[in-house]
Amino acid sequence: MTSLWQHERRTAARDDASWMVDGNVYYGTGRPVDGRERPLPMEFEAKVRHAYKSNGPVFALMMVRQLLFSEARFQFRQIRNGRPGELFGTGDLALLERPWPGGTTGNLLSRMIQNGDLEGNGYVTNYNPGRLKILRPDWVTIVTGSDEEPGLPSEAIDSQLVGYMYDPPTGSEPWFLTPDQVAHFAPIPDPEFQFRGMSWVTPVIREIVGDTAATRHKLKFFENGATPQVIVSFDSSVSMDKVKRFQTLMDAGHRGVDTAYRTLYLGGGADATVVGKDLQQIDFKATQGAGETRLAAAAGVPSVVVGFSEGLAGSSLNAGNYSSSRRRLADGTMRPLWREAAGSLAQIINVPAGAELWYDDRDIAWLREDRRDAAEIQGLQSRTIRQLVDAGYEPKSVVRAVEAEDYSLLEHTGLYSVQLQKPGSAQGAPSTTPEEE
Repeated sequence: MTSLWQHERRTAARDDASWMVDGNVYYGTGRPVDGRERPLPMEFEAKVRHAYKSNGPVFALMMVRQLLFSEARFQFRQIRNGRPGELFGTGDLALLERPWPGGTTGNLLSRMIQNGDLEGNGYVTNYNPGRLKILRPDWVTIVTGSDEEPGLPSEAIDSQLVGYMYDPPTGSEPWFLTPDQVAHFAPIPDPEFQFRGMSWVTPVIREIVGDTAATRHKLKFFENGATPQVIVSFDSSVSMDKVKRFQTLMDAGHRGVDTAYRTLYLGGGADATVVGKDLQQIDFKATQGAGETRLAAAAGVPSVVVGFSEGLAGSSLNAGNYSSSRRRLADGTMRPLWREAAGSLAQIINVPAGAELWYDDRDIAWLREDRRDAAEIQGLQSRTIRQLVDAGYEPKSVVRAVEAEDYSLLEHTGLYSVQLQKPGSAQGAPSTTPEEE
C-alpha cells in the first residue's frame, strides 16, 4: 500500500493549472500537475490496484453497491405545482437505454458508480452525437473561473463552473467540454472544493491498509509452515558454520505449506522453544471483523447484507433486523445515489418541459418489500379518500389533499351523508313543494 499513501500525500500538496480559452485564462482544480502542466497519477489508479482489485472487503462492498445501483431504469416524472406526478417515457430516453453500441442502462450505471466509489467523481459525456462516453475520472480536470479572484477561482465569491478538460496522457491536445456536454456524478461532496466529489474509500484508507496487512500476515503464517514460531538455540560449543547448515536443513524440511506439520528432529546441542501458538492467539477474526464493519459503515452497506462476519452473528440475522438492514441500504444509500445519477444525467439529454429525469425502481427485486409497503399505504389512502368523499368533500380536492398531505386543500360540496343530500332534505320526500304545485 506504499504507492497508495504516496498518491494521497501528493494529492494534498497539489498545484492548480491554467488554460487560455478564447482569450480568457481559466484555472483547473481537482488534479495535481507538474511543471509541464500535465496531470500526475492521482489516487484513482492506486485505489483500483490496491483496494478494488486487491482487497476482498472493498471489492465485496463495491459489488453490492454496483449490482443494486445498476438495476434501476430511467423515466421522466411530471412536476405539477412543485409536486411529483406520474412517470412517463419518450424517445429522448433512448440515449440512456442504449448509451453506446451494445451498452445498456445497467452498464452505464455500473461504470458511473464504480468511478464514483473510487474517485468520488463519475463523468459521462455526449460529445459524440447519439452515444455516451464514460470518461476516466483521473484524466478529467474541473475548470472554474472568476473575475474577482483569478488566482482563487474555485473559492472566489463569483466562482463558476466553466467546463471540463479531458486530457489522456498521450501527449495530444486535451478536449475542452462545456458543462452541458458532461454529466458529473459526485454523490459525496468534497468539502475542500465546491465542484468536486469525494470517494467513500478515502476516509478508510488506513482500514484498508490494516486489513491488507492482516491478510498478508495470515498468508505468511501458512507460507512458513502454519506451525508455531520457534526459537532454536545452540550450545556455545556449536560453530556458526554448523548453525547455518542446520538452518538450511530445517528451512528445507519445515518451511512452506507443503511441509507443514512435520515432526521436528534436533541433534545434540540444539534446543527449540515455542514462542507462539496459532492465529487464535492473535484473534484475527475480531481484528479484521472490526475493520470490515468500519468499511461497511463508510460504504453505507450494512454488514449483514454484504456478508461480513460481524453481521452474521447474534440477532443480526433475525428476520426483522435483516429487513431493516435491507431498508437501510435501499432508502439510505441507493435512493440518494439514484437521485444524484438522474440529476447529473439530465444535463446531457432532452428533458420535456414540466418534467424531470427520475429513476424507476418498480422492477427491482430487492425492493419488493418496499412495494408491498407502498401498496399498504395506498390502501390506507384510498380508504381515506372514500371517507372524505362520503363526507361531502369535492373528489378532486380530496385526491390533491391526500397526495400533498395537506388537508387545507379540501373543498366541501355543501352536500352531506352517503346520498350527498342538501341540508334539511329527507330521503323519500316529494321533489316539489305544495306552493310549486
